[in-house]
Amino acid sequence: MIAYDLARSETDLEGILELQQKNFPDNLSPEEAKDQGFVTVRHDPDILSRMNREAQSIIARYNNKVVGYCLAMTKSFKNDIPVLIPMFNTIDELSFNGKALRDVNYIVSGQVCIDREHRGKGILDKLYAHYRDTYKHTYTYVITEIVTTNQRSIKAHQRIGFEHLYSYTDPDNTGWDIVIWDWNA
Repeated sequence: MIAYDLARSETDLEGILELQQKNFPDNLSPEEAKDQGFVTVRHDPDILSRMNREAQSIIARYNNKVVGYCLAMTKSFKNDIPVLIPMFNTIDELSFNGKALRDVNYIVSGQVCIDREHRGKGILDKLYAHYRDTYKHTYTYVITEIVTTNQRSIKAHQRIGFEHLYSYTDPDNTGWDIVIWDWNA
């Protein structure tokens, strides 16, 4: 049975990093990355620990092993992960529902990943439901960005309720879609 919880221990954070490493493009064939999706950020253990102290990530466990996660990241980390700086800068320039996002209390889904053996079982939906239940009273929206070549992730986020907000190309010429889920809709 899969259990959903907040990341509460160093073991949970180590499980997140292990799953992250397995799903980084360097460790996947191009076919696997296209078919199964991939993660784009390697989180430093110290930053991940600090992020988790400020807003705990949501995890899925099977037999006491992390088999899925959805990272929680507040705006305070906007300058801590270089690859995410363009996303935060772009969000600061955008509006949604007539409000400038820089003035709204939102949280970022810093990354989501499901172990390959557990995909297709509804884990992503349950992770995000737990995420919403945990943070909807504190944050109005959850925002994330998805590299445009990761169509599996884009479609999954649309299915859950995320809306396309904006597309941009970063300084490294990588295309990104920023998506938002309005928890009050």
